[in-house]
Amino acid sequence: MQPEFLTLADTVGAARRRSEKWAAEDPDVLPLTVAELDVALAPPVADVLAAAVAASDTGYPSAAPGLGRAWAGFAERRWGWILDSAAVRAVPDVGVGVVEVLRALGARGRTVAFSPPVYPPFWSWADEVGAQVCEVPLARDPWRLDLPALDRAFAEHRPVAYLLCSPHNPVGRVHGAEELAELVALAARHGVRVVADEIHAPLTLPGAVHTPLLAVPGAAEVAVSVLSASKAFNLAGLKCAAVVSGSPAGRAVLDRLSPDLTSRTGHLGVLASLAALDHGDAWLDGLLTELAARFDQLGDLLGRQLPEVRWARPEATYLAWLDVSALPGDPVEVFRRRGRVALQDGARFGGPGFARLNAGTGADVLAEAVARMAAALR
Repeated sequence: MQPEFLTLADTVGAARRRSEKWAAEDPDVLPLTVAELDVALAPPVADVLAAAVAASDTGYPSAAPGLGRAWAGFAERRWGWILDSAAVRAVPDVGVGVVEVLRALGARGRTVAFSPPVYPPFWSWADEVGAQVCEVPLARDPWRLDLPALDRAFAEHRPVAYLLCSPHNPVGRVHGAEELAELVALAARHGVRVVADEIHAPLTLPGAVHTPLLAVPGAAEVAVSVLSASKAFNLAGLKCAAVVSGSPAGRAVLDRLSPDLTSRTGHLGVLASLAALDHGDAWLDGLLTELAARFDQLGDLLGRQLPEVRWARPEATYLAWLDVSALPGDPVEVFRRRGRVALQDGARFGGPGFARLNAGTGADVLAEAVARMAAALR
């Protein structure tokens, strides 16, 4: 099944979308910023949403037991992970899930650790629960968890939790099973809980293998995971994610979450997630093939038009992490002001000298964007 991406003609006038990614920029700017896909909804998702609206079925959500069952089926098919469908709690989105888990762990007044460059809300999530931040940057060349540095930080700062981004946004790293096993061993040794943001897991690209954290031996005793279909199926505005546990210790954390969280989840988000998880595999396979082709295209475009920009092809996500440090001035500002192309400044992720580019768009949009970026520097 071939996903239908927006074309350059869809980025102007009445055809232009009204979500944050598009509304935040002037009409003549191509936004390659917010992690939204420029793609038509998967047909199973579009069909269930159309049917719900036609039936005026827009009331409060009913997530259990369907959401747990759907995630169990998807996880087994895609990753070979057997999860307990009863150990799945619906939450509005991944951010809310992480924040509420941190609250349940008693993070206020304590330390939360994570590894920049990383999704910017990691800082605000810690702030929201009144926690201090301990930054343990990723190691580079290639990007990976800096396990010796994590060992030292866990010993020195005694964080209540480590927030794992897996796969890692923005660098596109798929953490290996052995790497995750070492992280779990460190967490167990130092008494640190791991809270895994695995929102990009369904977007693991061909050639890479995602290892769900809770599938790692011993992880269920020290970790919980937060999952969502929203990133892969472009459902962020519909509000549905899931917190998953794999042991009595993890279930105890879930039991401390507010029972009102499920009712704050979007009913349409639940319906769309069920359709995506149960019936979206063929569409998702097509999407991953298209995204791999888009990164082939991006590599070719950068090599020919912006050879000073360095990057490592991501193993997951539709986001490219570009090293723009060799370019003069403030490249992100130049791209926006002179090229009318918006990227996200890497400094927001804890990665100054970098920029994040959303390649989850049409081939002609990506080609036009890189051409404008190159022209802006001339």
